[in-house]
Amino acid sequence: MLLITVGAESDDPKKEEYAETHAPSYRRRHRRNCCRHAHRGRLQFDDSKDSASSAASVAASAAGSAASAATEAGSSAASAAAKAAKNGVELEAADGSTVKLTGPIAVKYAESTDEQKSDLGKPMTGDDASGTSESGVVFQQFDGGVITAKNNDSGTPAYITWGKIRDAWNVKRDSDGQPSADGKGGSNGPLGAATSDETVDGDMKKSTFEHGEITFNTSDDKVTVTVNGKEVDAE
Repeated sequence: MLLITVGAESDDPKKEEYAETHAPSYRRRHRRNCCRHAHRGRLQFDDSKDSASSAASVAASAAGSAASAATEAGSSAASAAAKAAKNGVELEAADGSTVKLTGPIAVKYAESTDEQKSDLGKPMTGDDASGTSESGVVFQQFDGGVITAKNNDSGTPAYITWGKIRDAWNVKRDSDGQPSADGKGGSNGPLGAATSDETVDGDMKKSTFEHGEITFNTSDDKVTVTVNGKEVDAE
């Protein structure tokens, strides 16, 4: 036990002797305890730094792996596209025959994701299943959609159109975009050729065309067709 008197001298010699003989020991113990606490503090701080460093390392590794995977996927798609441009792509149709895609259509199919290919399904056959439209657009019909390109020139982008949007695009329309039995549909109609794949934003799906756009709201099944900035009847 340490007795410390502040502001006055002690009259008890034994107390003074006790303080003189035990105070240094107390101070030594106090310094040791302080050192231990400081050391523990440094260890905890170092542990925190190690944990933070480890977390940062894991995050960096994950980011690197994701970037590497994306690069590999992009490289694989580019390689498949180059091969398709040169040799075309052969697919089995529903009737068992072989359909060969060429030009921009083949490149687009080769670049498509597995999900897109699955949704497209098998290529269709017959006079109206593929070819070149009056407008010069090349096309290949599939069970679940169509791939079109503005022309068959090398490097021309091709796009996938399907579902409710494809149905609305194929509706025959007059020059103003209104449905008409005497009008034209698809790329020959007032909307013109496709200029994008279908995009998705929440409940809204959209495809753009040379002269307008078609949207499909999956929450209420509403299809909206806009031609030259004016909304027209969907069907």
